[in-house]
Amino acid sequence: MLTKFAATTAAVLIATTAFSADPSKVDKSYELKDGSTVYIFKDGKMAMENKAGQIVSMKDGHAMETKDGQKIMMKGNEIWRLDNALHKGHQTN
Repeated sequence: MLTKFAATTAAVLIATTAFSADPSKVDKSYELKDGSTVYIFKDGKMAMENKAGQIVSMKDGHAMETKDGQKIMMKGNEIWRLDNALHKGHQTN
């Protein structure tokens, strides 16, 4: 089981780091079993939003499970990047 978990995590990280574009944009997002969403940026770092839509801090290395049963391990805690990506265009000058 640990091998399957490591392989899934590695595949997710390799897939997200293969692109070299603007790292401030979200590359992928996954719905988790608890109703929250994890966002993966193009550089492989991640941030999380709870089911109420609030951006929450998550420790690096925390294991998460998607609705379809995939295992993902948290890499980074990019809450500021997620806030910027989700609320871009909602700023007042």
